Amino acid sequence: MAAALALPGIALAFPNNASLASDQWYLAMDRAWDYWPQPPQLKEVKVAVIDSGIDYGHPEFAGRIAAGRSFVSGTTWKRDTDGHGTFVAGLIAANPAGGEGIAGLAFNAKLLIAKVVPPDDEGVSLEAEVAAIKWAVREGARVINLSLGGQRDPQDLRLDQYSAAERNAIEYAVSKDVVVVAAVGNGTSAPSIPWIYADYPAALPHVIGVAALRQNGSVPAWSNRDAVYVDIAAPGDDIVSTIPRNLIDTTQPDCVGVPYSTCGSPEFRDAIGTSFAAPQVSAAAALLLGVDPKLTADQVIWLLERSATDENPSTGCPNCAAGRDSLTGWGRLDVDRALTMLEDGKLPVPDRYEPNDEAGESGPYPYSGAHPFGPPRTISASLDYWDDPVDVYSISLTKGRRLFVRLSPSTRDAAGLVLWKPGTQRVDGPTAETSEQAATGVSTGNQKLLTYLVPATGTYYVEVRFAPHAQGHITYALSVATKPG
Repeated sequence: MAAALALPGIALAFPNNASLASDQWYLAMDRAWDYWPQPPQLKEVKVAVIDSGIDYGHPEFAGRIAAGRSFVSGTTWKRDTDGHGTFVAGLIAANPAGGEGIAGLAFNAKLLIAKVVPPDDEGVSLEAEVAAIKWAVREGARVINLSLGGQRDPQDLRLDQYSAAERNAIEYAVSKDVVVVAAVGNGTSAPSIPWIYADYPAALPHVIGVAALRQNGSVPAWSNRDAVYVDIAAPGDDIVSTIPRNLIDTTQPDCVGVPYSTCGSPEFRDAIGTSFAAPQVSAAAALLLGVDPKLTADQVIWLLERSATDENPSTGCPNCAAGRDSLTGWGRLDVDRALTMLEDGKLPVPDRYEPNDEAGESGPYPYSGAHPFGPPRTISASLDYWDDPVDVYSISLTKGRRLFVRLSPSTRDAAGLVLWKPGTQRVDGPTAETSEQAATGVSTGNQKLLTYLVPATGTYYVEVRFAPHAQGHITYALSVATKPG
């Protein structure tokens, strides 16, 4: 473990000594603090909550907020008329030392509050979300929580709310080594329940998509499914947290001045949703980074996902298949096991070329979708079927040259090789045009080889992606050479 660093003003008692501790069953299911026999001292970690703002004067958040900003015209981030953002923030960082109310899971978290939900709750504007992500990164966030989303429907693109701007913002955060966590969505407004696709931005590369669990281990019908983009599950039913003081239901006995969901409106008293599962995963990411601040975002994601406890019929989830499944991904969040894996030190080597998930020119942020190739002319990188299934490299070629590309994956036949023509903007998703492919690799032993006589000078794109039916995490070497045609 990393050297202990002091946390001024925080004195913890294990187990949870908050007055509503008996209602925080989810902390026990998460095995939130089981790893430590006594209160640890961790590095402070900034966690951004991009939501409806926060009740700034709430006693649970005294000294727990690093900065805030509203991206909704005419509003302040310090007032939360909706209550959603205050609820989410409490799950992450409510003061665990006060002995009152609840305890936030991440006792080392400092909050960055970005208000993107308007007071009338008409929905989050894409422009506000994108600006908030950019602001949070600039403010030093190591974790961003997005308990919001837009519907994904690859079968009916009229209903699909994919946004290139949102993806660019996420990729910008990833390029700055930020862990991005998002709720996979509640299918209450989807064409059918259960809905078989995760919402955006959970359904984007490098984002941890979080589904919901009940206390008995089952997955509720309203928690969206997805074979690829549901990565992990956490408690999301009958959750207790903080609410704004102006939303206290004072008609309830003994509720005057009690700013917790037990004294809120029915929607908060019986709080459900993947929105409230996601912040538990964000908090767990903050704990890992508090132990070892040198962890990369990809390593944090790896630890959280690979340490998850498998959900299956024997654990209370009758519809969950053994192993990774579309309901819970890798399984139930297990903070104790993630920290144990961190202590063991067996982590994947970071892929320094990420994010490189798409072709095209640079977006509005300082990153390039495709990583320029060479020098060197041979690189080593990795793919992950669920979190990073595609890598793209740009290469400038001159008419008349012959291109040679060699792909050597760690697992035979696990990856494919494609060369795309100049002008290509998408190699992935429903708008990718196969007519823009220039050549594909062929198998030779354990390798994929590609040769191509360049017909026109321009910037081409070399794509490496998981082959159909291949799954898992692989490393690969990619070599490129040219000579006169």
